[in-house]
Amino acid sequence: MDCIQTEIEGLWIIEPKVVPDARGYFVEVYKKVEFDEKIARTDFIQDNESMSSFGVLRGLHYQEGDTAQAKLVRVIQGKVWDVAVDLRKNSPTFGKWIGVELSGENKRQFFIPRGFAHGFVVLSDTAVFSYKVDNVYSPSTEVTLNCFDPDLNIQWPVDKSKWILSEKDKAGKSLKEL
Repeated sequence: MDCIQTEIEGLWIIEPKVVPDARGYFVEVYKKVEFDEKIARTDFIQDNESMSSFGVLRGLHYQEGDTAQAKLVRVIQGKVWDVAVDLRKNSPTFGKWIGVELSGENKRQFFIPRGFAHGFVVLSDTAVFSYKVDNVYSPSTEVTLNCFDPDLNIQWPVDKSKWILSEKDKAGKSLKEL
């Protein structure tokens, strides 16, 4: 796997080696020893999957305190624009974000350590999104960051008129409120 450190410390884009042949392809999606050595020692405990249609924007979510989660995200089918926002209080890149296109075709993965808000918008008709987490979901400590916050100025590649958001995501807090 090729590991690309982004300009925000801790955020990694991972490009697994895809081996095509006449039958299709093979890809090693995750190998703990290699991941721990090249990216970060992380003990993933759960795998999750969602399916969404074009324009669905999920996020920006994170959990506070001891229930914070690191995530390794990828798209199995379709295409999304995936975003992570640095919310580590003493980080020189606090409030900065990185966006990356993930798709079933490019097989890219995005590692998001604890201390980041995360979200994505679907760019294809549908997308199947898969992610590993290193902590259980805790609704009582989950916070939603406003994906429209002008202080973040995230360059979402889908026109706002086409977005589909949950009520929770529409009511997200601004960076200043955090």
